[in-house]
Amino acid sequence: MSEPNTMKKTTYREAVREALRDALLRDERVFLMGEDVGHYGGCYAVSKGLLAEFGPERIRDTPLSELGFVGAGIGAAMGGMRPIVEIMTVNFSLLALDPILNNAATILHMSGGQFNVPLVIRMATGAGKQLAAQHAHSLECWYAHIPGLRVLSPATLEDARGMLWTALEDPDPVLIFENNTLYNLEGTLPENAGPVDIDRARVRRAGKDLTIVTYSASLFKCLEAAEALAREGIEAEVIDLRSLRPLDDATYLASIAKTHRALIVDEGWRSGSLSAEISARIMEQAFYELDLPVSRLCSAEVPMPYARHMEEAALPRVETIIATAKGMVSHG
Repeated sequence: MSEPNTMKKTTYREAVREALRDALLRDERVFLMGEDVGHYGGCYAVSKGLLAEFGPERIRDTPLSELGFVGAGIGAAMGGMRPIVEIMTVNFSLLALDPILNNAATILHMSGGQFNVPLVIRMATGAGKQLAAQHAHSLECWYAHIPGLRVLSPATLEDARGMLWTALEDPDPVLIFENNTLYNLEGTLPENAGPVDIDRARVRRAGKDLTIVTYSASLFKCLEAAEALAREGIEAEVIDLRSLRPLDDATYLASIAKTHRALIVDEGWRSGSLSAEISARIMEQAFYELDLPVSRLCSAEVPMPYARHMEEAALPRVETIIATAKGMVSHG
């Protein structure tokens, strides 16, 4: 008989660190590079201790030049390595948008299928830590717009631990967006936690009255709202997208066929957002399943404020999710 799989307490931060450590141990081609990932232990302490264990050849501190070190990562990937590039925050990734869009995402096509770019880029995203307008936006949708990239958004400890493994096995570039408010999230994981599927959305809570589609840190707001709604007799089904490109249409469309109502909660800005794309897909593929129009809750269309009360007001909130859901169910 096999040994029972024991559980251990951990945090999202520690789950990502274990994923990195496991990748470095499993494959000598893997290395981590980025600003402050070595001696400082990472801006969010994710890579703390890895430099001492693996040395400066595999945990490489870089200059403050996203354009430079992302380009170096692309070159290393094309040369046979398996680089994991860390960008401190999604806002700074715009400095590397040229190599990401014009090189990483297009080289397979431009080379007629001769060259893959097996690169993983990790970056922090999202607001909620009073980091203000240059460090706190949710720009995942911009990258989910680009053919040639896979875009992942782990919300749970299981996904934080397991998505990196699967991403490193992909022959093409994968971007992983880690919401900075999740790093202190606590929970349990199996001792032998391993790779997870990165193709499918997950039903995180089953329900029959309303489908709530979301991802990343907003998942936990939606689950909290669903708990409150259940106490009032409204059963919301909560879908965690997990992969933002490609989107798993089948999972949320199957849910909508059951509930006939759809609410999308997206921390990005409303105009041109991921929620707009999902709403369009629902209208194209499930229009006659709907009892009323799709609703969307997004961040206010302003640069993210620094003041805590203003930052909280700018983001989708639990009470707003609850009120919107109740209005949708009563309307139907």
